[in-house]
Amino acid sequence: MIVLGLILLAIGLVTGITVLWAIGAALAAVGAVLHVSEIRRRAVGRRRRYW
Repeated sequence: MIVLGLILLAIGLVTGITVLWAIGAALAAVGAVLHVSEIRRRAVGRRRRYW
């Protein structure tokens, strides 16, 4: 999810499409939060792993 968010962020910045940039930023942020929760071994939404 982080990689997809970063790809959409880059495409949005290059093309100037703000919707892609916003979606990419949101996906990258959510992916980072889920990754940190997985590192801390915390279950989010009854799931331990997100991949």
